[in-house]
Amino acid sequence: MKVRFRFLLLALTCLFLLGICVAQEAPPVEQVPADKNAPPPSDNRAQPPRSDNVPAGESSSKQTQIDVSPPTNDAKSHPEADLGGGDVDEFTPYNPMKAMKDIEVGDFYCKRDNYDAAISRYREALEYKPHDAEATFKLAEALSKTGDVAGARENYEAYLKILPNGPYAKKAREALAKLKEKAPAQTSSAKK
Repeated sequence: MKVRFRFLLLALTCLFLLGICVAQEAPPVEQVPADKNAPPPSDNRAQPPRSDNVPAGESSSKQTQIDVSPPTNDAKSHPEADLGGGDVDEFTPYNPMKAMKDIEVGDFYCKRDNYDAAISRYREALEYKPHDAEATFKLAEALSKTGDVAGARENYEAYLKILPNGPYAKKAREALAKLKEKAPAQTSSAKK
């Protein structure tokens, strides 16, 4: 008898708690007053209202353009800057994660002996993270494999400037020595 009573008491308690939970989950009923005499809203899909006070048909993005031109006396004040002039208003943002991904893809292409694609990826990595030692060294390696001696030498030297005692420093020095041995042989054969 005690077991039945306990079971009945447990079942009633569960039903009571379930009723409380259901009552709490029901959203409150809200009545929003509506003016029945108001005219229906007009269809404004063709010309939506604007909060930026720009006339219809004109782009609002012109208001957010940033002036990146140098000050008028900048060239005289800083002649060593040598920004190259030109009409370029863009720059590649610093993004080390994208650079790291480009290096990984470049390594993939190098393993498949697709050195032109690898060179492209290593150069892109250097756009997103200039002076990246690993990308510079790997670019030099890929350029060396394609026969671009001048480009390889330039990038090996750049790597040694960035990390003179880095993990690839010994390989870079050895490769530079080999390239210097090749250079005189190539120039003498070119003279003939």
